[in-house]
Amino acid sequence: MIIHLKIVGYLMLVLACIHIVFPKYFNWNKELKHLSLINNQMMRTHTFFIALTVGLMGLLCTTSALELTETALGKKITLGLGIFWSIRLLFQFFVYSSKLWKGKLLETSIHILFSMMWLYFSITFLLTYYMNKG
Repeated sequence: MIIHLKIVGYLMLVLACIHIVFPKYFNWNKELKHLSLINNQMMRTHTFFIALTVGLMGLLCTTSALELTETALGKKITLGLGIFWSIRLLFQFFVYSSKLWKGKLLETSIHILFSMMWLYFSITFLLTYYMNKG
């Protein structure tokens, strides 16, 4: 599982960096202008902290894969991460509207890619927790 944890870690580091382009890609200067100041700043702040958290998760996986697989604390951390990413996978299908991607080639491709990535993250962390548990 160590190799999978490292792959997941590198994917998370890339994902964290992708957040840098969100304001420009999603045209936040125009789109968020209509929000109240608090909602505008919460959107930007929460996006920053999501990117930071995902990046730190990635750093943990790339630098401490062995500890995540072999220590009691590591196993508990992988269980928590497995639950986190499993819930994120559920949100992909039950919170985000299919109107955002259905019938749009790029958006559908991204939806499928990220669904597969959330599934891979979930399986990797949950299997790490359950394998050699004892």
